[in-house]
Amino acid sequence: MNDAYELDDDPARIQLDTVWHWLSTEAYWGRWRSRTDVETQIANAWRVVGVYRSGTGEQVGFARAVSDGVGFAYLADVYVHAEHRGHGLGKRLMRLMIDDGPGPDMRWTLFTSDAHGLYRQFGFSEPDRTAMVRPPRSV
Repeated sequence: MNDAYELDDDPARIQLDTVWHWLSTEAYWGRWRSRTDVETQIANAWRVVGVYRSGTGEQVGFARAVSDGVGFAYLADVYVHAEHRGHGLGKRLMRLMIDDGPGPDMRWTLFTSDAHGLYRQFGFSEPDRTAMVRPPRSV
């Protein structure tokens, strides 16, 4: 385990400026959201996890989930800043969010066009014949 970083699921510790900057400039998904939208999503999240540099407290990663708290969770906005990748932080982030959190036995869903290898390590796979998705009307 890398002691240069710590992970925390305390919503009060999330650095909104940092998360907003990354999601509005670097994320290929959801750049259509306003800052108010992102803040609302974080405030209403069932669970959030942040990755922080030990010592400085600088936030370098993030993930959020929405859930019914019983059987279903949706994973969103997962990222680790590029300069901090390669330290196993994505795996640690996923482990704390899913396996070590309150929903390890739930059905989890996410939408992504990258990092499939990471997500497969946590049981994600392409949907089966029972899954259907209604895309947004406009984005």
